[in-house]
Amino acid sequence: MLADIAQNVVLNGDIKTGVAMAGASIGIGCATAGALIAMSRNPGMMGRILLWMFVGMALAEGWAVIAWFAVK
Repeated sequence: MLADIAQNVVLNGDIKTGVAMAGASIGIGCATAGALIAMSRNPGMMGRILLWMFVGMALAEGWAVIAWFAVK
C-alpha cells in the first residue's frame, strides 16, 4: 500500500512538471513567432526585438525551472 501511494505521488509530480514545461514551450513559441512577425514588419529594429525575445524566452524557461523545483 505504501508503494502505491509513493507511485501516485511520483506520477502526480511528473504530470505537474510536464504541464509546467509545456507552458514554457508554448511561451517560447509565442515569443519567437511574435519576434519573427515584428522583424518582418520592421527589419531595422531586429537587434532590439531579438534582445527582448531572448529576455521573454529566459523568463518563460526560468518560471518552468522554478515550477520544476517546487514540484520536486
